[in-house]
Amino acid sequence: MTGMAADAPWLAIVGIGEDGVEGLSEAARALVRGAELVVGGERHLALAALLIRDEALAWPSPLNEAISQILARRGRPTAVLASGDPFCFGVGVLLARYVPETERLCLPAPSAFALACARLGWSTQETLQLSLCGRPLEPLAPVLQPGRRLLVLSADETTPSALAAYLAGRGFGPSRLHVLEALGGPKERRRTVNAAAFDLADIHPLNLVGVEVVAAPGARVIPLASGLPDEAFEHDGQITKREIRAVTLSALAPCAGELLWDVGGGSGSISIEWMLRHPDNRAVVLEPNPERAARAARNACQLGVPALRILTACAPDGLAGLPAPDAVFLGGGASDPAVIETAWTALRPGGRLVANAVTVETEAALLQARARLGGSLTRLSVERLEPIGGMEGFHPARTVTQWVAVKP
Repeated sequence: MTGMAADAPWLAIVGIGEDGVEGLSEAARALVRGAELVVGGERHLALAALLIRDEALAWPSPLNEAISQILARRGRPTAVLASGDPFCFGVGVLLARYVPETERLCLPAPSAFALACARLGWSTQETLQLSLCGRPLEPLAPVLQPGRRLLVLSADETTPSALAAYLAGRGFGPSRLHVLEALGGPKERRRTVNAAAFDLADIHPLNLVGVEVVAAPGARVIPLASGLPDEAFEHDGQITKREIRAVTLSALAPCAGELLWDVGGGSGSISIEWMLRHPDNRAVVLEPNPERAARAARNACQLGVPALRILTACAPDGLAGLPAPDAVFLGGGASDPAVIETAWTALRPGGRLVANAVTVETEAALLQARARLGGSLTRLSVERLEPIGGMEGFHPARTVTQWVAVKP
């Protein structure tokens, strides 16, 4: 087998379905047939066995271990087989990190999501597509909105029952689950059951679940607005209260993919709501109290953001070495000028620093910081109706002074 032209793509990423080589185009078949090395899962290699003329390599675990072997073939015809669309929760994204666009060619097949929408008659653009392959269940929590449709890729045959139990446990037992198995192949099957009554057995390892979200009374629906009820968080009183939290999130102004430093995180309420604004948002909580740090971790899991990073450390020393933030919230430590200076220095240009004060000492520190760094100071006060004897009256909560500054 001769090498390829210097300017020709040497790596072919070929999507293959459960119908095997019969579903491949002539071009895809030729690329697999002409490859000196074909890489894929055991199932993919079996499906394409009639076309493989030379060496075959089953993906090791982890997949990264095979990358060096693929790159060693640079300039020689190589093929990688993937399920359906390689760039839809597939290996194509991993390969694109190592192989430039000019050196690779991708021929996708219909994705499992496309096949599922075709079977269910669902609009692809109006259906949320998720994967539980190597991922936890908890991030499903924010997307469980009544009336929403989800397509969830399963890790294996145990995923549908685990998903059903998770839904029922959060009060979404009436949700309809469509378990679609071995889509596009001779063993294709579809079964439908309510989450609370899930009793399916003998599920094919290759499956996908369509979910029609239905909330029972009292279901734990996470609202889309900032300022979740205080009762949504486990806390010991160390929490930014709902109304102040909503204003604080507005001042932090989260954008997709940004990183927040939450200093003195307490229950983690600010950073959790920051991450709820977009699935790509990240946050680091610095909380010196181990019990509160553990409580924040539990809150993060319950509210669907288990990736929240929590450090049991004090500022400013605990901030050393962290990635530069796009926003910083000082819920604690703002009375220390060194904490403010460290946060401001680390902040990216255009980043936002928000600090809340309830003591005169911290308020004085914020006044000094504003004089030096600019920004705005706002006093926020909230009054709640409470019983007074046999009558009712408004009781004021502690006034919060909020400093907001944007780094030039």
